[in-house]
Amino acid sequence: MSITEPPQRTLPQVVAATAAALPGHVALTDGPVSLTYAELDAARVEAAQAFLAAGLQQGERIAIWAPNIWQWVIAAIGAQTVGGVLVPLNTRLKGAEAGFILRRSGARWLFTVGEFLGMRYPQMLEQEDLPALESVILLEGEAPGTRSWKDFVAGAAGASAAEVQARADQLTPADTLDILFTSGTTGQPKGVVTSHGQNIRAFETWSATVGLNERDNYLIINPFFHSFGYKAGWLAAIIRGAHMLPVKQFDLDAVLAQIHRDRVSVIPGPPTIYQSLLSHPQRRDYDLSSLRLAVTGAAPVPVALIEKMRSELGFKVVVTAYGLTESCGVISICRPEDSAERISHSSGRAMAGVEMKCVDADGNTVPAGTEGEIWCRGYNVMQGYLDDPAETARTITADGWLKTGDVGVMDADGYVRITDRIKDMFIVGGFNCYPAEIENSLHSMPGVARAAVIGVPDERMGEVACAWIVPEPGADLDGQAVIAWARDNMANYKVPRQVRIVTELPMNAGGKVLKNELRQRAAAERG
Repeated sequence: MSITEPPQRTLPQVVAATAAALPGHVALTDGPVSLTYAELDAARVEAAQAFLAAGLQQGERIAIWAPNIWQWVIAAIGAQTVGGVLVPLNTRLKGAEAGFILRRSGARWLFTVGEFLGMRYPQMLEQEDLPALESVILLEGEAPGTRSWKDFVAGAAGASAAEVQARADQLTPADTLDILFTSGTTGQPKGVVTSHGQNIRAFETWSATVGLNERDNYLIINPFFHSFGYKAGWLAAIIRGAHMLPVKQFDLDAVLAQIHRDRVSVIPGPPTIYQSLLSHPQRRDYDLSSLRLAVTGAAPVPVALIEKMRSELGFKVVVTAYGLTESCGVISICRPEDSAERISHSSGRAMAGVEMKCVDADGNTVPAGTEGEIWCRGYNVMQGYLDDPAETARTITADGWLKTGDVGVMDADGYVRITDRIKDMFIVGGFNCYPAEIENSLHSMPGVARAAVIGVPDERMGEVACAWIVPEPGADLDGQAVIAWARDNMANYKVPRQVRIVTELPMNAGGKVLKNELRQRAAAERG
């Protein structure tokens, strides 16, 4: 397919351009901290000077393990300005999980916080062997053996703004911007490598499609470690000159008050966020008339919910989208003019410059209305998996098609409806969960001989993990002990909410667990 390629940009070019166009416009407000776009740009350059003074070389990785706070953005864009590669870490990870990603990425610096929601990140890494990690810098809080963000930025005096500009000028759109880690059916997280140019083009297109603009006050509830909060969040906001309002911890009362106080106009997130707003008993005590744009996904969106979002919450535009980490976070999206039925029953059509199709097991395109695996091709497809050419070759065809692993049905207009997940993935409150990863963790629990995990419906979270455990001979295991161990050893969204202790798992002749049979058993138990 012939596409006229628009000029591509690097991240420092984007931030500088928005600051030049809207210097006095408020870019970011986080509690008492408020930065205009001119001040955001100055903070970016100062952080970049500090990175140069610390010895950051182009292509080296910096990891951020922190909630949504203003320093997160400055650290990221500062490093990315001078060729640093961002590696975000999920704030729910435990020490061993974070240690794996830090080792795999070879991150030289980790930017984190002293404590968040009872998690003391520096202490959680004390038993981890991290030979490449040179320093831990706290964006806020205190912890032994760390440096403060203030101290790190003070090092900016060791490099000049001219040196920053010279390094930024060396960047090309093809240079790596970030490595986001995702999990697969192997159970080992994989690093997805993407570039400056493809990410910026993807979210220039995304933000133009949804209508994000410089008049918007954008409440970023989705976590910055995820492409929804990072790329469709603060990166898209900077591209369009919107006002960023990061949410550190979701609290419904606080969110309602902030919508009222800050005239919030944009809230993206999974359907549960909007359902919570609608069901809040004091909702009518707040002025929500500023709400304008909602971008949702990650779970089915009932038609009735979309209609209530429009009629009761006042959203003028409600759209759904679909993507995955390997596609820079976005493949398809509904258009603002689409009907509630189309938005509810599909994940949109391919965004401009991207192709999408459904194929059979041999890779042949299936007719409209026929179920098949979703493939996409375009500028948004990742560069590859970090240091894993074999897995990259299994995932991207020789002619550039990304195999998503998701099954869907595409209509004659190109709108796709996701119907299944080949990889057995399920979604817990908007977070992707992969059974093999949870199973690998459970197999390290004393007394566990075999483990199998499936997703089961849950009224509040959409889906949750259900684990089927075969104990070792003589082991005295019960469901509560398994759940307690899991809470200590894995991110809470991965923790099984249900456990079945069984003597054996249903398997085929090749020794593979029959997950469909487990799903049928679980469904029978639910009646």
